[in-house]
Amino acid sequence: MRRELESLEIESVIASSGRVHFQGDWQTLMKTNLWLRTADRILWQVAKFRADDFDALFDQTMAITWGDIIPIDAQFPVTGRAINSQLSSVPAVQRSVKRAVVNAMQRDHHSTELPETGALYKIDIGLLDNEATLTIDTTGRSLHARGYRTDISRAPLKETLAAALVQLSYWQAGRPLIDPFCGSGTIPIEAALIGRKIAPGINREFVFESWPTFDNTIASDLRSDAVSGQLPALETRLLGSDIDGRVLRAARDNAVRAGVDADVHFEQSDVTNVSSRKRFGCLITNPPYGHRIGADEPLPEGGPKYRTRSQENRTLRPHSRELDDLYSSLPDVFRRLPTWSHYVLTAYPQFQSLVGRDADRRRKLYNGRIECTYYQFHGPKPVVEEREHDDKVETLVHAQGEAAFGGLSAKSREQATLFASRLRKRAKHLRRWPTKKEITCFRLYERDIPEIPLIVDRYEDELHITEYERPHDRSPAEHANWLELMAKTAGETLDVPAAKTHLKTRLRQRGKRQHEKVADTNHRIEVREGGLKFLVNLQDYVDTGLFLDHRNTRSMVRDEAKGKRFLNLFAYTGSFTVYAADGGAKSTTSVDLSRSYLDWAWENMRLNEFVGNQHRFVTEDIREFIDTHAPGEAYDLVVLDPPTFSNSKRTEQDWDVARDAVPLIKQIMPLVSSGGVIYFSTNFRRFKLDPQELLSGPNPCSAIHEISRQTVPEDYRNQRIHRCWRIVK
Repeated sequence: MRRELESLEIESVIASSGRVHFQGDWQTLMKTNLWLRTADRILWQVAKFRADDFDALFDQTMAITWGDIIPIDAQFPVTGRAINSQLSSVPAVQRSVKRAVVNAMQRDHHSTELPETGALYKIDIGLLDNEATLTIDTTGRSLHARGYRTDISRAPLKETLAAALVQLSYWQAGRPLIDPFCGSGTIPIEAALIGRKIAPGINREFVFESWPTFDNTIASDLRSDAVSGQLPALETRLLGSDIDGRVLRAARDNAVRAGVDADVHFEQSDVTNVSSRKRFGCLITNPPYGHRIGADEPLPEGGPKYRTRSQENRTLRPHSRELDDLYSSLPDVFRRLPTWSHYVLTAYPQFQSLVGRDADRRRKLYNGRIECTYYQFHGPKPVVEEREHDDKVETLVHAQGEAAFGGLSAKSREQATLFASRLRKRAKHLRRWPTKKEITCFRLYERDIPEIPLIVDRYEDELHITEYERPHDRSPAEHANWLELMAKTAGETLDVPAAKTHLKTRLRQRGKRQHEKVADTNHRIEVREGGLKFLVNLQDYVDTGLFLDHRNTRSMVRDEAKGKRFLNLFAYTGSFTVYAADGGAKSTTSVDLSRSYLDWAWENMRLNEFVGNQHRFVTEDIREFIDTHAPGEAYDLVVLDPPTFSNSKRTEQDWDVARDAVPLIKQIMPLVSSGGVIYFSTNFRRFKLDPQELLSGPNPCSAIHEISRQTVPEDYRNQRIHRCWRIVK
């Protein structure tokens, strides 16, 4: 987007949250709305200030002279968002801002009546890290709505994203372009608009044009200039093809409405038939990848339907045989266009391994809510050379160099060597220890080398590798290649095949549950620990279903469980419950808000033959469970291992361990028998527990001991992976 603003001779600054800031007048506002191809909308920033509480938000909003901005009869609805801020209730924030603006308008216009029947001034309040930003939308309907696409049932690829794909490529007017999964034609149509310098907003109006302070001659003049500056039809027609003739009819209609029907040719064809005699072109496409864009959103551009000449159309699903066959055919297509550059936007896993090459560049982009990768394979550079021959000058165009797909620096290979050496050393050190202690799942590597911030856990004959976010100097494409190299190095060093090496990225928690889902294979394997069996999933979740750092704590619970009534709060997949049952617990109760995790816990219990009515599984919020607990029923042994943060839609209150843990323990105390024990653990490193809070008041505890040193296993390099207390009623 910055490059687009530079082309309009507008200076800009990249800001946070995917925004770009620039300054200007009414002409700038009209020009950016009219010409920006990749922007979603243009917002007028009215103010920015610190807002730690509602008083600050209200007072500073009201201090703005809104009467100079918004007419007395204007409509001014308020929308809002809040991220990592004290004021987390968005509806309350919206109401506060609305009241402040109303008061300011009444003050500035010297009137108690605000009819809200005039022009629309949509105000947005954004809160990020307690900093409030007030903006007014100048665009109206999003800028992706160019006006040429009416049938969008099969075309969720937004015009703005399609334009970005073209702008991120080497394509330019005069060169051929092919989209073999064109769907409703968005990519070639956007390329034609770019090539002919047709303003993307030329056929629509913007909400600020109805504002009484705007001089409409500005819009008229800029639109006239835009029309007069349009270039004639492209010398080389762009090609869009698709197997589905119905969507091609919509594509042709869209091209007509966009005014580029002479620049784009659409034909019904299978992707395996794509070819061209022309050199140095660009293939830019968004093939099907078997995901829905959203529950209420249509399927990806051009599909996800695919058919060979011997097949009928059918919807493809992730990891399906047909989808694999489709992607396996793409290398053949690329080889038939050896001097072209190829650009593919997809969420299909292991795409590069299928095409046999690493991308020269990869970008993470979002198609709807699906995180995709934009793979860019750069073809050889065309070189123009003039030679004299028989008193004539010949112009020759040839390719300089070969296509270079991805690459790893010497530093990366050195790191791989260091990584392999460390893994071999750790594997040798631990070669006897697991067998002696009946351990088949353990930690092999834990960020031992600072520049390789990975976690490697062994689950019997499979590897689970987790990357933690850390600053580095690699580009996104180089970093993805680096991760693949490290995963490959780990597998080869430890003699684990690639199919059993699972790589995950653990992002810093930003309002998500700790057990976030990253895939949907539902593939689980059986592992052993302490003579017991557990089901783990190494592919679908960052957390596998068995927290290895609590191996010692589980043994403590088993040693103490005989004849006890056991309660497992935030039970997750029930590993503590299995240990308690194995220790001879009189009864067990496992409580978790997730039905899926409790089903998993039930399966773990059944796997170890612990069945019967004495084992209860309760799907309920922990606080609700405590509030509705049967009077007089007491537990002798309790495990409380909550997440650091949770904001499940099924509960009215967010969970924050730093804020909520101690009050929850106090709530639990009446449920614990005299002399009963609570094991409380947290992974929040900065957690502070004041023993006096629990040693006094009603239902006090008699002893609190931190036992973290005893509970963290010896295979963990990080001895502060968790903190754990033993609390006695």
